[in-house]
Amino acid sequence: MLFNQLSFNRESILVRTPLLPRFLLAALAVSAALAASNVPAAAAASCDTGNFDTWLADLKTDAAAKGISQSAITSGLNGVTLDKAVISRDHSQAVFNQTFEQFSGRMVPPRLTRGSDMLKRYGSVLGRIEETYGVPGEIVVAIWGLETDFGVNIGKFPTIRSLATLAYDCRRSDEFRAQLLDALRIIDRGDVAAADLHGAWAGEIGQTQFMPSSYLKYAVDFDGNGRRDLLHSAPDVLASTANYLASYGWQRGKGWDPGSPNFAVIQQWNKSEVYAKTIGYFATQLSHAP
Repeated sequence: MLFNQLSFNRESILVRTPLLPRFLLAALAVSAALAASNVPAAAAASCDTGNFDTWLADLKTDAAAKGISQSAITSGLNGVTLDKAVISRDHSQAVFNQTFEQFSGRMVPPRLTRGSDMLKRYGSVLGRIEETYGVPGEIVVAIWGLETDFGVNIGKFPTIRSLATLAYDCRRSDEFRAQLLDALRIIDRGDVAAADLHGAWAGEIGQTQFMPSSYLKYAVDFDGNGRRDLLHSAPDVLASTANYLASYGWQRGKGWDPGSPNFAVIQQWNKSEVYAKTIGYFATQLSHAP
């Protein structure tokens, strides 16, 4: 969600296997643009972060100066080490093109039956969510299914370690440093314990893959337990996803066909037209399911 200003070719999509996370699409496009313009990526991202332990000590000082509690800093950052596997993944992402027909054909049919079941299982919750935010359950469930197979594949990477690694690396250090500080703020406000904060290798958190900055801004406590838990609470996950869309201007009671205002809102979730069309297609199929 950080890099949400880039647009993508309407006939193709940048895909990172096994599923497609929103956060790195623009980073991939930037890398492609650098290559196309013969600008060395190393020159565009040159920096001197020094020793990791020294860098981490500086980060702790910065976090405290920004008002993050010492307990959150200690629980989140003590013992954190560099994850070379994350750097390797970041530096060697495979990019390939898929049409809407290819992508939707691969992603939607295997998830349609379970998506229909989830609509029924959480029917009451989704009804309250639509009443509150105006976003239909089919849209929210479609996003849930496409992002993590309805919470099955949220990722196993320790979020703080991944973000610290990417913040230390020179490629996009400023962006990931900001995300790391926001992850510490999530811990600080008591939503998720540091030990439980796991997700995708690039720092996406929860069952619909929010970056920490979006977690802080849009996560809601819809189950009323006092915490905004996007890892374990389906009501919080679904309501927070709807809150994100509503915040970008979702129009209650309107459709989501390409070209409509609500389709433009879906593209705030993911700028790729192919991905956005797949969300809409999935939601339409769910609305017609028995």
